[in-house]
Amino acid sequence: MSDRRLSLPQGYDDFLNQLKERIRTAQVRVSLAVNQELIYLYWQIGQSILEQQQSEGWGSRVIERLATDLRKEFPEIKGFSRSNLGYMKAFAEAYPDEAIYQRCVGKLPWRHNIALIDKLKTQEQRLWYAEKAIENGWSRDVLVWQIESNLFGRQGKAVTNFDRTLPKPQSDLAKGLIKDPYNFQFLSIQGNVQERELEQALVQHIRNFLIELGMVVSQKLFKDKRYLSRSSS
Repeated sequence: MSDRRLSLPQGYDDFLNQLKERIRTAQVRVSLAVNQELIYLYWQIGQSILEQQQSEGWGSRVIERLATDLRKEFPEIKGFSRSNLGYMKAFAEAYPDEAIYQRCVGKLPWRHNIALIDKLKTQEQRLWYAEKAIENGWSRDVLVWQIESNLFGRQGKAVTNFDRTLPKPQSDLAKGLIKDPYNFQFLSIQGNVQERELEQALVQHIRNFLIELGMVVSQKLFKDKRYLSRSSS
């Protein structure tokens, strides 16, 4: 093993570390894309419930029946409980402007967003803590601790730059996004699987999604190779 190590070319370790960093960054971006789609779905459901309550006078019994019917149709997804539908409604109430929520809180896992709703009363504070959580890679527990220690009161200021923030690959937030059970249940990935299996299942679901859109990369590569072969002959 040591002989193989000595025979490696100079700069190999740096090259390997660069690839590892790219892979971790890609994992975060893919997980973030899945998470944003899930959070957007939750926002849409909450918004629809609000509209039905305002226009049709839906009460709590209708929402309870809705939760039952959704769980019956999607038994593999655990996010459609009565209480979670209530949080979806509260989420839509907290962020009536779709553009604001998509640029910031849409980058956080659902349990982070529940904490923001439970612990804070104003949109200004929620957005501030959301940006700080993304910028610093806070886990949910750290986010709750920062809220309870009144970090906003000690150093708060207006949120001005949502778009520059992306969870760092090594942060607790990034690791939480990659392993978030809400995201994997949303993709119908079940069971006590290991991290590698979770990643493989996520990649497979994304590949299936791309195939459905007709974006099969392998077909394009095959056509390109055939074209190059004909051009060189």
